[in-house]
Amino acid sequence: MSREEKEFRSGFVAIIGRPNVGKSTLLNRILGEKVAIISEKPQTTRTCIRGILTGEQYQIVFLDTPGIHKARRDAINRFMVQTALATLSEADVVLFLLDPPTLGRKGSRFIAARLQEREAPVIAAVNKIDTLPASEIPSYVSLCRSLGEWQAVLPISAKTGQGIPELLERIVGSLPPGPLYFPADHYTDQPTRFMVAEIIREKIFCLTAEEIPYAAAVVVESYQEEAGAEADPEQRRVSIEAVIYVERQSQKGILIGKGGEMLKAIGSRARQEIEALLGAKVVLRLWVKVARGWTDDTAKMRALGYG
Repeated sequence: MSREEKEFRSGFVAIIGRPNVGKSTLLNRILGEKVAIISEKPQTTRTCIRGILTGEQYQIVFLDTPGIHKARRDAINRFMVQTALATLSEADVVLFLLDPPTLGRKGSRFIAARLQEREAPVIAAVNKIDTLPASEIPSYVSLCRSLGEWQAVLPISAKTGQGIPELLERIVGSLPPGPLYFPADHYTDQPTRFMVAEIIREKIFCLTAEEIPYAAAVVVESYQEEAGAEADPEQRRVSIEAVIYVERQSQKGILIGKGGEMLKAIGSRARQEIEALLGAKVVLRLWVKVARGWTDDTAKMRALGYG
């Protein structure tokens, strides 16, 4: 059936929830592409990430948001929560994502109460059902229903894909008639430099511990493609220079590591993924600098791309 025969639907869908409930994993699963970085540590996502899914009769622009949490610690955490809540004003549909361990906690109830104030339809999804015995899933779905008035409550697994087709069907059915906002072959509108910086930051989350991932920000200072690559795409070569900023001199030492081993490991893992993203050979050079106290200094945050 052509678009002329059936009304085309489109809109913006904000994915809202506590930290570490699987928002970025879900977005990547739905798109079949990696547009949002993930780690087992909470509060990995710092900004709103757009992912685009286009079908014959619809286009969904997903807004992956930072986890909503008590943001009393510093300015960067307040910025993340404000970013997440701000997406609600542009959403045609809200996807409220929860997971079994935190479903009944105060933080989930706080978000649920905020969502009751929205006019946009809200679909609730209980994620990570692959971690539950099948007999326990209905009780978690029931608990989710008790948190508020939802257009639907669906059990899903972002990890395995269980329940995702049903979720997409519900989302499309809730979208208003609308235009094609982005070309049909686009799966994100994130700039390449941003995605490169996020890949590097993901490797910092994967390879370092304690406060280091949260104290790190990445800025791509140079991105240059060698001349002549258009004539022979297989010989494409991209040179990238990026700076990792941390808050203290001691963090810089940890991030570099003995003999530069930690920084080399971060660079090696990041380079492989960046090459897959760009479809080109990549020369990646990393430096570490100190921007003292940047996570609680709004001017420094803006300079590093937050705000």
